[in-house]
Amino acid sequence: MKYTVLGGRILYALIFVMASLGHFSQQTIAFAAAQGVPYASVTVPLSGVMALMGGLSVALGLRAKFGAWLLSLFLVPVTVMMHRFWAVPDPMMALIQQAMFMKNLALLGSALIITHFGSGPMSLDSLLATRTRHAPRTQLATHGRSSL
Repeated sequence: MKYTVLGGRILYALIFVMASLGHFSQQTIAFAAAQGVPYASVTVPLSGVMALMGGLSVALGLRAKFGAWLLSLFLVPVTVMMHRFWAVPDPMMALIQQAMFMKNLALLGSALIITHFGSGPMSLDSLLATRTRHAPRTQLATHGRSSL
């Protein structure tokens, strides 16, 4: 079962890592600006950094709760600003945008679950926690004590 958690984290994070690279292109920035995204030349690349860092964090299971919060902060404005299906006049495009909106809500729900439960087994968080628990205990013989 531990491999399913690892596989799930990687598959979940893949969409963010892959999509983040496009956030640095002029075409994506121009599209976002046309959708009304404020300061698109700054906010779109910043959202790309958030998606990349959050995706890698979740995939590797390194500070996955923090990474999932980054993804949540990324998803809320992107979902509301870029997938406004209710404002699209063409019925077919409205359906596509509605599907994208709902997909993002599902991704947001998954990110919120990770913010609560963390990365699980087969993660760097788990490995670091195990090493910390099994580290040799240091003696307090001379630290803060005087010998009387």
